[in-house]
Amino acid sequence: MSWQTTLSWENAKKRSEILQQIRNFFSERNVTEVETPALSQGTVTDVYLDALSCEYNYDGDSLPDQARCLYLQTSPEFHMKRLLASGYGCIYQIAKAFRHEEMGRHHNPEFTMLEWYRVGFDHFKLMAEVEALLIDILGCAKPVYFSYQAIFEKVVAIDPLNTTQQALLSLLEKKGKLSDWLIEDSQKDDDNDLLLQFIFSEIIEPTIGLTSPCFIYDFPRSQASLAKISTGDSRVAERFECYFKGVELANGFNELTDAKQQQSRFEHDNLKRSTLALDTKPIDKNFIAALEQGFPNCAGVALGVDRLVMLALGAEDIADVLSFPISRA
Repeated sequence: MSWQTTLSWENAKKRSEILQQIRNFFSERNVTEVETPALSQGTVTDVYLDALSCEYNYDGDSLPDQARCLYLQTSPEFHMKRLLASGYGCIYQIAKAFRHEEMGRHHNPEFTMLEWYRVGFDHFKLMAEVEALLIDILGCAKPVYFSYQAIFEKVVAIDPLNTTQQALLSLLEKKGKLSDWLIEDSQKDDDNDLLLQFIFSEIIEPTIGLTSPCFIYDFPRSQASLAKISTGDSRVAERFECYFKGVELANGFNELTDAKQQQSRFEHDNLKRSTLALDTKPIDKNFIAALEQGFPNCAGVALGVDRLVMLALGAEDIADVLSFPISRA
């Protein structure tokens, strides 16, 4: 184990300059920087995402000998949406986020996230703003855009909105990607999400965003629990992601504003977690209450700052843009 930083002084200065560029970008657009808690009483119910947790012994609502479980945020989303429901306008935040996942070349369990919300925007207008930020920071070429359906048809000749599990399993077998755990877990699923996400990450992602950023939009509705359902096609939700040079950079939504729908989607997530023998998660009641109070039409996006800095500096490993990755924390 080494006590030394993995971030050189030269790159530390460059990282600082990029953070200032981001702040200037939003200042010019009259988007206000905010700060919200890293700890929360509720957490995400997403089947494919797990939060880190801790115990707090001094909660006024619990007995002295009982600890309350608090969760480190996987993103500042729920708190920022509560600000919007409180009457805030367009806001952004550069915040620490935490996910209970393995460290890798593009991921550290503790990372820096840029998240922002634009009142009155839809996901297409927000994608255009993400594009402007990427060109400003990276000096990259203009991005390309594909719907989720179109990119599947282009790369693997399958319509993801009108297919069967058997067709997806056959594709994976043909590509040499099929394994026993995929077959077993897909049989527990009430939709094709597991197989679609595996195909996307293993087969499609390596082919997109190689020379310019690539936006994928209108994901299957079952993969976008916080996004509005499209009025043009009820099979899809108004969600987008952005990829560049093998890196997933951003994930955004035309935000769901209906509290009952949101509660139902969280409950469905927990039902799915139970089916897959995963722990269910406490639904964030404060977030649901905020939606019930009233939530503006808006679009929001989360972007990985460390990954953005990696691309800007040409770094090969996320540790090269962090002062101390988890292995040295």
